[in-house]
Amino acid sequence: MTSRDLSARAAALLSFTALALMLSGCKPAGSAPGDRPPPEVAVVTVQPQSIPATFEYVGQTVGSREVEVRARVAGILQKRNYREGGSVKAGESLFTIDPAPFQTALAKAEADVASSEARLAQAKRNAARLKPLLEAKAVSQKEYDDAASAEQVAEADLKSARAKLDEAKLNLGYTRVEAPVYGIASRALRSEGSYVSGPDVLLTTVSQIDPMYVLFGVSDSERLKLNSDVRAGRLTLPRDGQFEVTVKLSDGSVYARPGRLNFSDVRISGATATSEARAELPNPSGQLHPGEFVRVSLKGAQRPNAILVPQRAVLEGPKGKFVYVVNAEGKAEPRSVELGDWSADTWIVTSGLAGGDRVIVDGVMKIGPGTPVKVAGPQPQGADAARGHGEPKAGPAAPAAANK
Repeated sequence: MTSRDLSARAAALLSFTALALMLSGCKPAGSAPGDRPPPEVAVVTVQPQSIPATFEYVGQTVGSREVEVRARVAGILQKRNYREGGSVKAGESLFTIDPAPFQTALAKAEADVASSEARLAQAKRNAARLKPLLEAKAVSQKEYDDAASAEQVAEADLKSARAKLDEAKLNLGYTRVEAPVYGIASRALRSEGSYVSGPDVLLTTVSQIDPMYVLFGVSDSERLKLNSDVRAGRLTLPRDGQFEVTVKLSDGSVYARPGRLNFSDVRISGATATSEARAELPNPSGQLHPGEFVRVSLKGAQRPNAILVPQRAVLEGPKGKFVYVVNAEGKAEPRSVELGDWSADTWIVTSGLAGGDRVIVDGVMKIGPGTPVKVAGPQPQGADAARGHGEPKAGPAAPAAANK
């Protein structure tokens, strides 16, 4: 071995010794390798509680009665008697059809009735005159029978004439086209001077807006989910399905007068895969107009024994949603959960948690499965754990996924 090799080995040994001394000097005396304090986390202790459930849908307002106004007789439209877009009362005249031809027909019908009455009176006199003569055998039986038959024919003719008179009176009355209901009349679809051929011609429409209806659709999938929750006891509906209904207008304001759900169709539309539902709202001031798109909220349902967790506590893993809980050994334990509806900053957990579980809400980025943790501060209970929670929502307003 040369002197150069001995020098290199001596230098390497000195370097290793210096590094060992440096590393040993960085550790406090008496400390064990890898000994660190557990991370501090904040938790909430969840407890089952009953919370209100609200369901939201997109709806459209319609008049509680949408009536088409049509003429019952043919003729020339003589006059429009209402202000387009204004309110009309039931029985108010909207249009006038030229009554002259119908007045003439009425006069002729009255004359026909008078003529029939005169013929009947004559037939009765003839029959009365022949009756004693028949008893005295001064006339034949045939002559008397002919007189009696003539009296019956005259009575039938009079009934026919009176029926035609009633028809003429009706037709004359129909020249006054009236509003069938109270409401708002739309624009006239026929102008003065137009020929109206009868009921096949639409003149205008009248919408009754007090009360107002709101139509909306409930998807088949959501309907099935709600029924499943009811059967499982996770949801209770109001008695007889009498939800309280509020609507939010397009400008974001909430309509001041709540209403009630008054119809729910059992049929599912093949085109939209939804079933139609209808709510009725009072509208005395006319603030709501037919055709408005609104946001419908149904209130009155309850979710008994619901467990709420803050949204920030819910994580996304390869197997789905999960939360960390602090187990009896003081370690972080991942727990798979199934989520229901949401509201504000809280989720409803339908399975995976039980009352008394301590769910980690802050500090989850510092831990992993089995990590010992230190719980910071007092542990809120029940509703205090989900501070600021409102009513859970369902429908298209709900988010698609939890916080990742």
